[in-house]
Amino acid sequence: MAVALRCCRRLPALLYCSSFATVRGLPQAPAGCPALLLDGCRQCGQQMLLTRQLATKKAKGKGQSQARVNISAALVEDIIDLEETSEDMQAVVEALKEDFNRNLSVRTSPGALDHIIVVTKDGRFPLNHLGQISQKSPQLMVVNMADFPESTAAAVKAIRESGMNLNPEVDGTIIRVPVPKVTREHRESLAKLAKQSTNKSKEALRKVRSKSMNQLKKSKDKVSEDTIRLLEKQIQQMADSAVAEMDKLLAAKTKELLG
Repeated sequence: MAVALRCCRRLPALLYCSSFATVRGLPQAPAGCPALLLDGCRQCGQQMLLTRQLATKKAKGKGQSQARVNISAALVEDIIDLEETSEDMQAVVEALKEDFNRNLSVRTSPGALDHIIVVTKDGRFPLNHLGQISQKSPQLMVVNMADFPESTAAAVKAIRESGMNLNPEVDGTIIRVPVPKVTREHRESLAKLAKQSTNKSKEALRKVRSKSMNQLKKSKDKVSEDTIRLLEKQIQQMADSAVAEMDKLLAAKTKELLG
């Protein structure tokens, strides 16, 4: 009698879980799963969510745009850190944006020289950490290397190789940097540099993507193939979005440079 009463108490919860899965169109928990007696199972719930997302993707016919995959990072945190992957990709985009703003400008100003990296025997330093930069006229900038005279030659080399079309002249510890006129040739040269920088950033982005994909491969023996495919799809979509953002930055910068 006592056993029968206990079974009757559990029956409503069992019927509720089964009917809920039927109404929602979700796959029911496997027979014998103890989750039926506990009103749900986190592991089964995760798999049902991922199965629904995969079914949505497969339901798309040929020639139709596929639905974006958007798996909750919390559901797969034991497989891969999607938030970290997203942050790493966005960091590449932000680095490209900073490079455009700092180094690729039609008008050369003292601030454009600040972050040119000078390689010395003691390490790598921004130019403005070694010398005092000032603008004497619209056509001339001056770098005073009196504080670190031994780095003058290295500073001259860094300025000349900065890709800014600058040809510095040395007078003791004073470096004079004539500002070139904004010619069509100079504009086109800067546009080519912008393209090169974008290609390098895309290569860095591919490395971030490959790192994440390799991490997924290590988990293939722990999770289902459907889950792995969904995660690969989402990582690829994240990379595609970053590439699209880079292309927009390049288009805007090229338009700015070429006028």
